Amino acid sequence: DRDVTGVQTCALPISYFLTVADIGRSARFYETVFGGRILSGGDSQGAPAYIQLANLWLIVNVGGGPTPEKPSVTLSVPDPNKMSGFLNIRVADIQASYELWRSRGAEFITEPRDHYGEMLCYMRDPDGYIIEVGQSKPNFTYG
Repeated sequence: DRDVTGVQTCALPISYFLTVADIGRSARFYETVFGGRILSGGDSQGAPAYIQLANLWLIVNVGGGPTPEKPSVTLSVPDPNKMSGFLNIRVADIQASYELWRSRGAEFITEPRDHYGEMLCYMRDPDGYIIEVGQSKPNFTYG
């Protein structure tokens, strides 16, 4: 594979990094609620946990101060009232997913509701990250 500049790239899964308060707690949440597969559990020496969710890998690790690679950045768990991004999980049956994940301990902010061309609801993970769950309406065309 090559990127738009012609540089050789590798076909690895897309990963998303979450700063968490407790690596084990977060790994268990994504494993229990979504059926994720913990690929690496992390450790007390600073190694993150890797969780596979379908074709996405989540990397979860505790925060910390600036490093030589990111000298002006501090990683910390989010303010639950201010977000700049969130995970979005698409499902075939939102009501069934809502009931199943709620039975596994997920705490939803909203129940599934009608919104334009989809049904959607929102939940939070143990650190307050928002996860949108959406189901597209059949035969709906955007635009």
